[in-house]
Amino acid sequence: MPLLHIIIIAVIQGLTEFLPISSSGHLILLPKLTGLEDKGYALDVAVHVGSLAAVVLYFWKDMKLAFGGVPRLLIGRADTEGARLALLLLITSIPVIALGVLLKVTGLYQDLRSVAVIGWAMLIFGIVLYWADQFGETRKDQSDFGLTDAMVVGVWQAIALIPGTSRSGITITGARFLGYNRHDAAKLSMLMSVPTIIASGALVAGEAFYKADRQVLIEGGIAAVIAFVAALLALGIMMRLLRSVSFTPYVIYRVVLGVVLLFIAYT
Repeated sequence: MPLLHIIIIAVIQGLTEFLPISSSGHLILLPKLTGLEDKGYALDVAVHVGSLAAVVLYFWKDMKLAFGGVPRLLIGRADTEGARLALLLLITSIPVIALGVLLKVTGLYQDLRSVAVIGWAMLIFGIVLYWADQFGETRKDQSDFGLTDAMVVGVWQAIALIPGTSRSGITITGARFLGYNRHDAAKLSMLMSVPTIIASGALVAGEAFYKADRQVLIEGGIAAVIAFVAALLALGIMMRLLRSVSFTPYVIYRVVLGVVLLFIAYT
């Protein structure tokens, strides 16, 4: 695969993974609208590993706490702050993992990878994000995150399996509807991404690396590093801006892109 193609894919993945504009939607559109070859499973896993490393590093204090609580959780105890956080993050991932396995086994996910579906998802869930952000209450922060909210936001996260929805966008939407402030809604969304990315990567990693040769592994390594840098940059900018700026700029981008894609799909 040409180096430029690898760079384009990695940058798109890194920049869009944690912004509420759908990384999967953009990566599906790339070959459809440009004629470039599909990236394949190995590169998909690689760019997700890069994105995962970025979110773990950016929120290292919280992730260290959650990782430290895993041993307690493995013996059936959630009696420490770390174990409780790890348990809640795992709960949020159950609906999306279950539905993701179902869609992969049945092959239904391929039927959703169309320009029309991505266009409608961009448009509709962009408007829903705007509604939640502008009219949702602001009465909760991260310290209020509990079992019920974890289950609710987990269901919202499962909707992200529709290409164009945006995993971060839909979980932020769910959190804002529950009353979380913008910054902590985004932070919870990013923390939720860790078990979800690990699970989705594991789902295709075996097949990807079974077929991978040395060249593919080298390309994957390059893509992972570039995606890591791009994701870290996007995370830093978004989290800082959210202290003074709403999600409206992302909504505008989604609506405009959605309308353009629907025009392309139906004409």
